[in-house]
Amino acid sequence: MMMMDAGVFFNKLPSSLKFINPSKSKLSKFSSFSLATTGIEGDQAVQSASLSLGHLTRPDFPILHQEVNGKQLVYLDNAATSQKPISVLKALQNYYESYNSNVHRGIHYLSAKATDEYELARKKVAAFINASDSREIVFTKNATEAINLVAYTWGIANLKPGDEVVLTVAEHHSNIVPWQLVADRTGAVLKFIDLNENEVPDILKFREMISRKTKLVVFQHVSNVLASFLPVEDIIRWAHGVGAKVLLDACQSVPHVVVDVQGLDADFLVASSHKMCGPTGIGFLYGKSDILSTMPPFLGGGEMISDVFLDHSTYAEPPSRFEAGTPAIGEAIGLGAAIDYLLGIGMQKIQDYEMDLGNYLYESLSSINSVRIYGPKPSENVHRAALCSFNVENIHPTDIATFLDQQHGVAIRSGHHCAQPLHRYLGVNASARASLHFYNTKEDVDDFIRALNDTINFFNSFK
Repeated sequence: MMMMDAGVFFNKLPSSLKFINPSKSKLSKFSSFSLATTGIEGDQAVQSASLSLGHLTRPDFPILHQEVNGKQLVYLDNAATSQKPISVLKALQNYYESYNSNVHRGIHYLSAKATDEYELARKKVAAFINASDSREIVFTKNATEAINLVAYTWGIANLKPGDEVVLTVAEHHSNIVPWQLVADRTGAVLKFIDLNENEVPDILKFREMISRKTKLVVFQHVSNVLASFLPVEDIIRWAHGVGAKVLLDACQSVPHVVVDVQGLDADFLVASSHKMCGPTGIGFLYGKSDILSTMPPFLGGGEMISDVFLDHSTYAEPPSRFEAGTPAIGEAIGLGAAIDYLLGIGMQKIQDYEMDLGNYLYESLSSINSVRIYGPKPSENVHRAALCSFNVENIHPTDIATFLDQQHGVAIRSGHHCAQPLHRYLGVNASARASLHFYNTKEDVDDFIRALNDTINFFNSFK
């Protein structure tokens, strides 16, 4: 596919922002929590019943109520990061205003309160993904660090020359590069699963490639480019059948669908707070307790020790063993508040709504003749996540994203989405991506499609 060079028509200008008071919005009185807790009756209940989940929750996100470059913001970059509801912002503010203190290290009230809330957040994460024990949750600064933690502890300790690590060509860089580094140090071999004709990692090849040489299988639950779901239970069963461990990258699934680590039987799972309506700067690793207890420390310092002597140290039990130094306390508490918010809506409700909205995005985008969408076509048996990576014939995705932002206030992403090997496999250098969350609406999709058509017409006028 031929595309114009990025930036041919644009020099990036500072965005002009104009905030709109969400209290003046015609939907502001229909907060998701107020509807759930106040028992609305009569005409208001009838009106609220006709509103989508996106309309109901949108007032809880102040950032969405603003103008960008003179247009109402349409935020469609949720696969990169999600927005934060008022309850999360208040939880962060309350921590810093009311009980800011270090955790685990003080007996005074503020420290005890901070410790209680920090550890409560760990319990909330464990319950959210149905871990059997909160001690199976390790807080990290993001999912990338969580993958590196496994790579440099379990990986270095267990992989030997000739051992195989099975991945897919669709993986995010953070789930490729750490294993390349570990393979260089251990002599392990990385083997990659290609895509099938539906542009999904080939499940038949998965089954063929997993062998007695396989020691670890690592893959995305949901692709951040292809929007494809993989049959996690089958892959994990095949891996365990040969004695291999499994690391599941759940960054694009945990915020959007019901995830049960015990049901899946995953050995490791990673996710990031900022994609699930929580703060940046924190993520988590789930690991089965019997595996975590065998893993050596990742970083050395305070908190991860049992005793320190001048000539040696002994180490704490997990999760403390892997949480050296002062942690991201406020961020963990904010993540806990985000989980409360998501559970207040209901993850099944979010999953069902986003599936419908994602199909609407796919159908609307595929109606444009010059657009090429990557990943499988949705059907009764094939489900896509609520995102579309795409290209428009003869127009560079960065030019598309820039025009959408500056002329229409529509925020999408362009580039390789930290998946360069996948883009090379698809035969392109980059793509544009529109990604949704539960606070988006069909009106957002319609605005995007109108803006995209205008963008295409603008660039085609130069032919």
